[in-house]
Amino acid sequence: MKKKKGVSYAKWGYIFALPFCIAYLMFMIYPILYTFGIGFTNMTDKLQMQIAQEEMIGIETTKVELLDNVFENYEFVLSDPNFWGSLKNTVIIWGVNFVPQILLALLLAVWFTNGRNKIRGKGFFKVLFYMPNIITAATIAMLFTKLFDYNKGPVNDLLKMLGVIDKNIDFFTIEWTSKAIVAFVQFWMWYGYTMIILISGILGISPELFEAADIDGASGWQKFRYVTLPNLKTIMLFTLVTSMIGGMTMFDIPYMIGGSGGIRGNIRTASVYIFEMSFQGGKLYNRASAASMIMFVMIAVLAAVIFFLLRDKDEIAQHKIEKANEKAFKKALKEQKAKGGVQ
Repeated sequence: MKKKKGVSYAKWGYIFALPFCIAYLMFMIYPILYTFGIGFTNMTDKLQMQIAQEEMIGIETTKVELLDNVFENYEFVLSDPNFWGSLKNTVIIWGVNFVPQILLALLLAVWFTNGRNKIRGKGFFKVLFYMPNIITAATIAMLFTKLFDYNKGPVNDLLKMLGVIDKNIDFFTIEWTSKAIVAFVQFWMWYGYTMIILISGILGISPELFEAADIDGASGWQKFRYVTLPNLKTIMLFTLVTSMIGGMTMFDIPYMIGGSGGIRGNIRTASVYIFEMSFQGGKLYNRASAASMIMFVMIAVLAAVIFFLLRDKDEIAQHKIEKANEKAFKKALKEQKAKGGVQ
């Protein structure tokens, strides 16, 4: 009897994934490698203009070349106090917005998924909380710039009306208030997104675990601590890593709120620092590329450390036991075959 040939689903999986792989190689891998290469060269805007002028005249053109000290741009960035200041701003703004963001998102996620809470219009509230995430960053930056404006901002008018202040405060020229405003904007924009991710994680937990906890007489807090949180560990890890990556590459809100001058210095993030070096002033593409790669390495190392510290140790231990048992079984089977005990 002729054996019926089965369908190779793996082949179709590779075919459907191919367009993404091609697009990723073209629009992600190539720019990363190109940026990495620029960091070792003398490429600047002045050099590019000189090359273009020489090509128009028809003489032998100057070439973009590797530096004698290929790490010169990296050394400059690592010794630049502006880079370390921008990195400090980035970490502070991200930390101040992430902690309340994850706490509020977790509280709302548990509230929405609690079957005992008969909440009317759950869908409406979810959309309402998620709404700031779909508003463009330019709109939000303009909104908060006007709210905290020195001359005509309603926040100053409200504080004066309540007797908190006697004269207007220029919030954006004060370091801690400017950082706090940007951190609040980031928190306000992203807590709804985090809430949706956590809700999906909670809904993925087996209802039998909650039913067993109810039978055992567990309180709401005990169910949250011993059922919800342990089963949300993977989702929390995903949220932490993606938030860390987004926070370390924060650009649009600090750039548009900061404007220029002293204000931007208070909230200049690492991405704003790279942008200014690339497209403003001297347009030092080589040094900006070096700064980009330094940030890339920092983010990769931080992500690896987070994954290592928050890994599921019980699952890893169980996997090691299973591998050891499998290895021992194969060894015993091999020895038995060698003795002729198994045909």
